[in-house]
Amino acid sequence: MFKVNDYVMYGSMGVCKVIGISKEKYIDGEEIECYVLQTIYKNTMTIKTPVNNPKVLMREVMTKDDVLSLMDIMAKTETVWIEDDRQRSANFKAALKTGKSEDCMLIIKAMYQKKENATGSKKLRKMDEDILKAAEKQLYEEFAIALDIQPEEVVPYILNRIS
Repeated sequence: MFKVNDYVMYGSMGVCKVIGISKEKYIDGEEIECYVLQTIYKNTMTIKTPVNNPKVLMREVMTKDDVLSLMDIMAKTETVWIEDDRQRSANFKAALKTGKSEDCMLIIKAMYQKKENATGSKKLRKMDEDILKAAEKQLYEEFAIALDIQPEEVVPYILNRIS
């Protein structure tokens, strides 16, 4: 169970802070214990979600040591580019839904390698760009909290670490 002031990854919303735990009455009169979450970056909003909600992915934010270890592992990890657009999109979207930082990092690495290896005026497809933005948002927000930096400082931090 999370405590007040814990940082959590909450579904596709990204990093949230637990600002309270409350009892909420539902239509059927049942009282359910809920986390009161506040998004951290952009569009600050408050979210209430049942403590025991198996449908929503909610986990602890990685520690600094976890982040540094993941960076080191990912620097040595090979990625595979799936040529079929539909299959690639489905695989990347499924990876995003896991909420795992490792999956986001693999998506980002694969996309950057594809961009780097593109010839001429070839760019990533719009669907790839959208998936890349979602993966970057999710990963950079979590890394920023763990490393005590701003999300826009994450890429330079990673580049400095792996070079």
